[in-house]
Amino acid sequence: MQNMWKCMEDLDQYLTYVGGPAGALALTGVAAASAFYLASRPSPEAPLVPLDGQSILQNKDTPSGPEMIRVSKFYKEAKNGKFLSYFHEDTKTLYEGFRRGAKESNNGPCIGWREGPGKPYIWANYNETLLRAKNFGSGLVAHGLSPGTQTFVGIYAQNCPEWVITEQAVYCHSMVLVPLYDTLGPDSCSFIINQADISIVVCEDDKKANLLLDKSPKSLRKLVVVKEVRPATYQRAKNRGVDIVKFTDVELLGAQKDYPQTPPKAQDLCTVCYTSGTTGNPKGVMLTHENVMAALCSVMAQLGPHKPNKTDVLLSFLPLAHMLERCCENAVYMVGGAVGFFGGDIKNLADDMRALRPTVFPAVPRLLNRLFDRAQQEISGSCLKRTLFNMAMSAKESELKRGIVRKNSLWDKLVFRKIQEGMGGRLRLMVVGSAPLAGNVLTFARCALGCLIVEGYGQTECTAPVTLTVQGDHVPEHVGPPVPCNHIKLVDVPEMEYYATQGQGEICVKGSNVFKGYYKDPEKTRETIDSEGWHHTGDVGQWLPNGTLKIIDRRKHIFKLSQGEYIVPEKIENIYIRSQYVEQVFVYGESLKSCIVAIVVPDVDVVKCWALENKIPGTLSVLCNNPEVKQLILQDMVAWGKEAGLSSFEQIKDIYLHPDPFSVQNGLLTPTFKSKRPQIKSYFKPQLEDMYKILM
Repeated sequence: MQNMWKCMEDLDQYLTYVGGPAGALALTGVAAASAFYLASRPSPEAPLVPLDGQSILQNKDTPSGPEMIRVSKFYKEAKNGKFLSYFHEDTKTLYEGFRRGAKESNNGPCIGWREGPGKPYIWANYNETLLRAKNFGSGLVAHGLSPGTQTFVGIYAQNCPEWVITEQAVYCHSMVLVPLYDTLGPDSCSFIINQADISIVVCEDDKKANLLLDKSPKSLRKLVVVKEVRPATYQRAKNRGVDIVKFTDVELLGAQKDYPQTPPKAQDLCTVCYTSGTTGNPKGVMLTHENVMAALCSVMAQLGPHKPNKTDVLLSFLPLAHMLERCCENAVYMVGGAVGFFGGDIKNLADDMRALRPTVFPAVPRLLNRLFDRAQQEISGSCLKRTLFNMAMSAKESELKRGIVRKNSLWDKLVFRKIQEGMGGRLRLMVVGSAPLAGNVLTFARCALGCLIVEGYGQTECTAPVTLTVQGDHVPEHVGPPVPCNHIKLVDVPEMEYYATQGQGEICVKGSNVFKGYYKDPEKTRETIDSEGWHHTGDVGQWLPNGTLKIIDRRKHIFKLSQGEYIVPEKIENIYIRSQYVEQVFVYGESLKSCIVAIVVPDVDVVKCWALENKIPGTLSVLCNNPEVKQLILQDMVAWGKEAGLSSFEQIKDIYLHPDPFSVQNGLLTPTFKSKRPQIKSYFKPQLEDMYKILM
């Protein structure tokens, strides 16, 4: 499956189509715009909850200890310790949700795809999609799979109709879906297939089939391929004891056999979503149908009148292997909306957007960051453009503060039209998650796109959402109040000087969206979920006075880059320290940046020896400022990273050479000689900022 984060590397090519305000305008247009704006200004929309108090304390009159629990205002039973799990008594599973959508839509369009750029979308309606899922599920049983939650089915494909058909087919027989994706790597994919005892993997194409065959997991017996594969791949699979069958052939066999369906119950496992956010092998997050239904229903409850409906069209772009996209799509299916898949090539995404004209779009900060950068680049060369842009932003931001979100003002027509048309022209709702979003970028996007943009915080272990911003709150740089399916409390992190009594601490989540544990890993499960059922996220948060949550730190030394990839700095440091030129190294990244940098203390003897051989004079301090020395060390570190199998996003893009070692005496090491990361970050703050300025 082409992973979202790999797609983001080519996102610039897409954004060239949608960036920047319109061309130069006559100054007389400014007066006309102002007059039109004042005459056509709409009435504001009232927020669904008071913006100065967006969450409430559970048992407010008798809060238990310093760990005061905050709950949602969107579910009246939340204050009594209850969690939202579903909307309808007859719709508690994803199996039932899809069928509700078929009725709500009156068998309307369900999934859409294109045969290529420039071609129209082709649509399958709900009944056709359900029939294909029924047949494919029956076909899986005919190929030897037993119905029930003990049977796991793998899927390794980018977003496509067959992904959704496979998901629903698995649910027809209470089986469990296990997504695989590119950034896991072949070793991790092999580990997952073996750990979950997966015998059948639905595989997109020849390339992905061969990646799985490279490691030849012992439990793997069949690859169901969506696209044609080479004869050599059939032979290679046969040599490894693996059969390759076509997706359509499984459907045909299933239609002939027509095995009866065995639908799942709410408490049944629906997926094991593996996350590679920590060192070692990936961990399998076990999620039930109740977990996923609770998550998507809670987000819809918090969106109020802006929630998805049967007239909506969602563009499927973020990978379905991750729970953000999966929850968004299943929410649209449950209400009878339509989902159109992007063509798979990021270069043609703009064409997909114009052809589909989506109304709902799940996004990640990287996309909005690039959109913002393109706009800034467009106005940088013209004083007139910059003036008009700033006037438009001021007018639209003023409307945001009064609760007005629209795209039909004259400023939209004159300045923001190109951006809006580049996104299809009909966008009304965007859900942003996976990494933090800078406040100025979020405000720009809200003004330029003229649609409701909500930002959430979550984890795979919480089925994606934990908090979500509310309609009408224009203030950026927080992630909103708790969603109705969970409660949140903060607990002390004394070693980092965060205390719950001061409104700061590790974020702990309890609710109907919290996972059941890590698959076949009770030890890690106990480390994460305590005896009272609270999931300890490892993120550090702060309650703001209005009852919203702000993410301020990470308890463990793991962080996300802007494209959503996890970075484990100690792992990378342990690889780079192998370089003969490196004595100490500190790897650093920011969640608003897409790459990492490092502070390096060179090995004085090795560097001086190299300098002497190359007739470069100077002390270590002088050599640290020499571009040749820097390039030598950087190239050697990157070479070590490649040899160790680091992904591109794990490789440093710049270094700063520092002549003095980190030590206990200068406060940069602990007495046990471990790096004091907050202190090193603070000490080298100017150098870290300078490196990112250069890389921008």
